[in-house]
Amino acid sequence: MEMNKQMILDKTHSGLTIYAHILRQFYPNEQVLKLCGRVCAPTKNPYKAHKQTLVIEEKLVDQKPVFCFRDMEDPNFNGDVFQFVTLYTNLNESGVLQYIIDQLHLNKPLKFYNDGLPDVEVVNAGLQTTLPTPKFSYFRAPVTNTSPLKEVSISDVHFLIKNQFHEQTSQLRSINDKKEARKYKAQYFDYVCFSGLFKKRTDTALIKHSDLLAIDFDHVADVSTLKHLLIEDDLFNTEIIFTSPSGDGLKWVIGIDTTQFTHQQWFQAVQNYIEHTYKVKVDNAGKDISRACFLPHDPDIFIHPKYLSK
Repeated sequence: MEMNKQMILDKTHSGLTIYAHILRQFYPNEQVLKLCGRVCAPTKNPYKAHKQTLVIEEKLVDQKPVFCFRDMEDPNFNGDVFQFVTLYTNLNESGVLQYIIDQLHLNKPLKFYNDGLPDVEVVNAGLQTTLPTPKFSYFRAPVTNTSPLKEVSISDVHFLIKNQFHEQTSQLRSINDKKEARKYKAQYFDYVCFSGLFKKRTDTALIKHSDLLAIDFDHVADVSTLKHLLIEDDLFNTEIIFTSPSGDGLKWVIGIDTTQFTHQQWFQAVQNYIEHTYKVKVDNAGKDISRACFLPHDPDIFIHPKYLSK
């Protein structure tokens, strides 16, 4: 039976192994793709001077999952996996399909091509990759204090934000001068470093990573809508999300797995996914493991239901 596009996609993890095969021709001694959930970390683009700007992510096309490509710097460089093969082979549609079938041996028994993802490092973003009770460092104000007071958990922070910090938050939001507001926040707000336990608040003093990543969104046009979209996003598990001290931003904490994927690689992949999917800017400072996150009052803070049963 002649193999069509959908059959090929079904046998190649929605096209992901096809990308891996093509990229491997350019970079034979490298791990060409790192998959986190349904999006790959930015990788080298052989058609754009080998810059690390190629993004491969799963999309629904006619209600079917397909890994598509795009370039972070060139919005005109995009398409599906079959178009990517066309770039490499310069063949017509039937030639492209036959090339894929031959090169990936798709006419072989199922066990041949279903044993894994060659040249793809798979990093799970699921709930099972997070620590049951991740711990991280808590610091007393002011922000110049870099010595942690104690270890805390997501549940601890949820309780504090929901029930405390009323006065500081109200006062901050009454200050119209941005410079004065920054000074007040730095002086009077306690803070945490969600990503780990520290001897001091600096990346080099990390004791243990918490497998948590905090993403900041500043000056959001519609905080409520973005909050709902992030909670409902099925690519990541929201551990906790709350309105920022200023009232016009969000702090979004998700679970990651640092045993296979570094903090910075996770941040880059998540930042790229969020900015492309939701068209909102992510604060680049989140790439720092010791990023300070100030704790405001938010009675509507969301916490993952798994913590409520503990």
